[in-house]
This record gives sequence, C-alpha cells and structure tokens, in this order.
Amino acid sequence: MNIKEYIDWVSCKKINAESIVQSYFEKAKKSLENKENVYLRLNNSAWKIENDGFLKWVTIAIKDNIMQKWEISTCGSKILQDYVAPYTATCIQNLQKNGWIVIWKTNMDEFAMWSSNETSYYWPVLNSYGTDRIPWWSSGWSAVAVAKDLCMAALGTDTGWSVRQPAALCGIVWLKPTYGRISRYGVQSMASSLDQVGTLTKTVDDAEILLKSIMWFDPNDSQSSEKADTLEKSNKSVDQYKIALPKQCFWEWLDPKIKDRILSIVQKLKSLWIQIDEIDLPVLDAGIAVYYSLMPAELSTNLSRFDWVRFWVQWNTMESKDIHEYYQKIRSEWFGEEAKRRILLGTFVLSSANYEWYYLKALKVREKMIQDLDSVFERYDLILTPTTPEVARKIWEKVDDPLKMYLADMYTLPANLAGLPAISIPVWTIEDRWENMPVGLHLMANRWKEDDLFMIGREVENFMN
Repeated sequence: MNIKEYIDWVSCKKINAESIVQSYFEKAKKSLENKENVYLRLNNSAWKIENDGFLKWVTIAIKDNIMQKWEISTCGSKILQDYVAPYTATCIQNLQKNGWIVIWKTNMDEFAMWSSNETSYYWPVLNSYGTDRIPWWSSGWSAVAVAKDLCMAALGTDTGWSVRQPAALCGIVWLKPTYGRISRYGVQSMASSLDQVGTLTKTVDDAEILLKSIMWFDPNDSQSSEKADTLEKSNKSVDQYKIALPKQCFWEWLDPKIKDRILSIVQKLKSLWIQIDEIDLPVLDAGIAVYYSLMPAELSTNLSRFDWVRFWVQWNTMESKDIHEYYQKIRSEWFGEEAKRRILLGTFVLSSANYEWYYLKALKVREKMIQDLDSVFERYDLILTPTTPEVARKIWEKVDDPLKMYLADMYTLPANLAGLPAISIPVWTIEDRWENMPVGLHLMANRWKEDDLFMIGREVENFMN
C-alpha cells in the first residue's frame, strides 16, 4: 500500500487506520523475530502519540542515526550500543506533528560509512530481490523495509549515494532534497557539508507527500535555509523541459543492460517532445576524488568526540599507562574496520603536511564543480544518468576491495557536493546471473527545484505501468 492510496481510503472510510498500523507493527515484530536484521528495535512509545495531523496513522521507519528522545540510537556501531538520545531530531518532530507514526528504527552501516550493508555491528541485511544479494550502502536496511512493505515509507541519510542507490537496487523511489531544506538537527552527521535527510517511498507522489511533511526552516540548524518551507511549483508543461544527458555516464564500467534500459527511457521521454541533449560533463569524473578527500576529513573531525572521555561513558583509565594507550585501546576495540580506515584517511588529509595538497585542493575543485553544474542548469532543467553502474552484488562479494566499491558512486556524488536535489526512480529489471534485478534512473535538478523532479519523475513512472 502506498501513502496516497492510504490517505484516499482512510478519507473515504474504506479502511480503519488503526488496524493498518497494527498490521504493520505485527509485520515488523515478525521481521525482528525472524532475525532479518532490517529493524534494530520497535518504538513502543509510538502508540502513545496523539495523531491529529493531516496524515493520521501513516507508518514510517527511521534510520538509526536520526535521534528520538529516550530511544536508543546506535548509528550501527558497537560504541553507541546503549546510547539513549537526549532529544528528538527536528525531522521526527515534524513527522509527529503531521500525524505520522514512527514505530521502527532500521539498522545501518556503522556511522553510515560503507557501501555494502556489511559493516553494521548488528549484522547485514539481504535484498528482497535475488538470492544472497545486498541492497548496498548505509541506508539499505531502510530501503529493504519499504521494498518488503514493512512500513509505508522510511527516512534515511544520504552523504553521496547512501539512499538513492539502495532505492534503485530495491525497486523503490528515493528523493534527496536541496541541502538546507530538511533540518539536520538531531541527525548524527558523517560529513556535515554533504549529509542530507531524504525519503524512501514506493511512488513519486509519496515522495512529495513525505517531503512536505518534514521540510522546515529550523533555527537549530545553522545550514537550514529560509527557503526550506516553500516548494516552488513548476509553471512548465512536460514538453517544455530540457534534459542534459552526460556522455561520461555511459563509459565502460556501466553494465550494458543498464545502459539499454536508460536509453530506452530517454527515447520514451523524447516521444513526449522533451528535448534531451548529450553533453560533456567532466565533473562526473572529478566527483569521486573530491568526495574521498572531503568526506573522510569531515568524518574524522565528527568522530573525534567518540573517545569515551568527552562523549559517552568513561572507561577504566587505571587499566592504561597513559592517554595514548587509553585512546588506542578504546578506538581500536570499539570502532569497526571501515570506521578506522576513514578516520585514518581523514586525519592524513587534515595533517599539516597534507592539508594544502589534499583538503584545500579538493575544496577548490568542489567550487569549480558547482560552477560547472550551475552553467548546465542555465541551459537545462534536469541532468539524467543511471543511478548505479551495476545491479546489486552478492553479499561479501567485494568487501575486500573498497576501491571498487567506491567507484560505483560517480553518478550520485555531484548532487551532494553541490547541494542539489535528486531522485532515483525504478525502471524495470534486468537479468543478472539468472535473476531479475531492479535498475534505477537518476534525475538531478537545480537548487529548490524539486517540483521539476516530481514532474518528470511521474512521467518516467507512467512508462513502467
């Protein structure tokens, strides 16, 4: 059941809202009992919330790095396994005001920092498509929750790809809004200038409904924009849109079957008299290098407080001979391998010997990337690419080769580096190793132009029906 159908049926009194919530609660409880690892825990206080908002009793799951007061928030890490949040994130407060029921917390990769759903301290999750496949990326558990209909929608966080790609590989819709539209207050940040809360839904219409429920100017978030409250409506008809198709997105690492699917959608869009031009967009090539210079630097800074001295509980210092041994013991024992890898990389990038060569240079390239994308949006309304270069992999298939995992992110990274809105929409399936696996199409728009994504996204969705 999608949200729009649910609202219509509840309004017409065809269904009982409370019974629907009960059925979702039972499915979530069964998922926990079967150890599917999608959910970490149920929010037993959800039933005590007074739901008088316009979306009464709509069920939603929340990634475990988004805090809710008096609920455990682990960020998928051993170091926070008993941490109880002291306040509620703004986006959850907005959900509750609008009548949503937040009753589940989904599992996640440790501190949202991996590409495979294999680094959570609380075990991996399997894709609902294929055999022994992963949904990829840190919000993959939230994507599986929606794909398996264990909730009507979910919230995740996207630093470069973390939700759009699992959505594509699970056959659902993901929306990453403009940076500053959704408050990050109460969200554990991996990389503060890149992180963005976004929506996982079954349809484009549902994505718009959920976005309107959580977008808000928040004075508690220094990066929140005064434009956040207003969703600009497009005054164009479909045949007035212009879409850019970067030729860099069709290079050798793209699965030929995915390429055929995307090009078939391009032809269908052209049949609606939409102008689609192939362009040269070299920023796609630079995105990965820039991201993996800036992200570890910000991550290393954000995670420095998790040392059991300044934050969280304090370990028995009498067991260590000095502060260096204490830090070494705590951080080596309680952080996972990928967290350690990125902390070391970030510390290296920010060191006095490398700061200018890596971090400052990456900031300059990022600024050039933003300028290049702005120039594209002076001529075009949207940029169209695949969401992923390949379908979902088998679990543990490439966990020992992080560089190959990182290279899968080139299509989605520019949106985060430039703070642009983007959406991933499922476009049929392709055959891979005798299994039919979902494919996603990625659209990126100019800042505050989410409605352009919805307009063309609905047309793409219509092709699937």
